[in-house]
Amino acid sequence: MSTDVALDLPGYVAGTWDFDAAHTYVGFVVRHLVVTKVRGRFDNVEGHIVTAKNPLESTVEVSVDLQSVNTNNETRDNHLRSADFFESEANPRMTFRSTGVRQNGDDFILEGLLTIKDVTRPVELEYEYAGVTPDPWGGTRIGFSAKGEINRKDYNVNFEGLQNGLAVVADKVEIVLDVEAKLRPEEA
Repeated sequence: MSTDVALDLPGYVAGTWDFDAAHTYVGFVVRHLVVTKVRGRFDNVEGHIVTAKNPLESTVEVSVDLQSVNTNNETRDNHLRSADFFESEANPRMTFRSTGVRQNGDDFILEGLLTIKDVTRPVELEYEYAGVTPDPWGGTRIGFSAKGEINRKDYNVNFEGLQNGLAVVADKVEIVLDVEAKLRPEEA
């Protein structure tokens, strides 16, 4: 794809962008007992995006504090921090580092390496560019949404709870991200 692809993304600006933690959501959805879905998020997320002149050469790095897991249930959150799930005292951070971007029809795929506990595996996230806008404080903001799916057991998150013969937690976990990032002042 040519470097003119930026013309297809309204307002697109090359630069380095830092996540705005107050306006960024990193969450997950997992089925519980086959009948419902539990949603959770991580309240402490850091990251940056480097948008290249050619958007398909852009990169992103994300670091998530696993202690900050929040499902609106303290008992469940403490269980998720335990050795049954994240083992967050020994493995305090989950990280993602992009390895490539490709266009798939009208959509974009972000390829990268996700590390949870002691395992790093490739993942693909389908993402949407939301745009660029000035903020009320003289800065510039960019937005993206992404989603993907992993198997928790691929990352040694092997809890096998059963209730009435049903798995308490499904293996498949949906990943959901909404990121707002601010252009670094020296690049504005």
